Amino acid sequence: MRKSISLFIMFIAMALTLSMTSCRETPEDKAEDAIEDVKDGVEDAADEVEDAAEDVGDDIEDAADEVEDEVEDATDDSPQ
Repeated sequence: MRKSISLFIMFIAMALTLSMTSCRETPEDKAEDAIEDVKDGVEDAADEVEDAAEDVGDDIEDAADEVEDEVEDATDDSPQ
């Protein structure tokens, strides 16, 4: 009985010790997390810029098509 109580206490002590040391976040861990956050932010910003550029390109194409249609309509309506 004493042996099993001693083993149990030793197991609990080991578990607490390991949990305290493994849960600590080192400065290196914090730096790695910060770098990952920055990378994710940059990727998100790049995606947003790409989407905005595509939207602008689409708007320019639409405007050019409208101008072309207006020019065609104006030339069709002119007397010859």
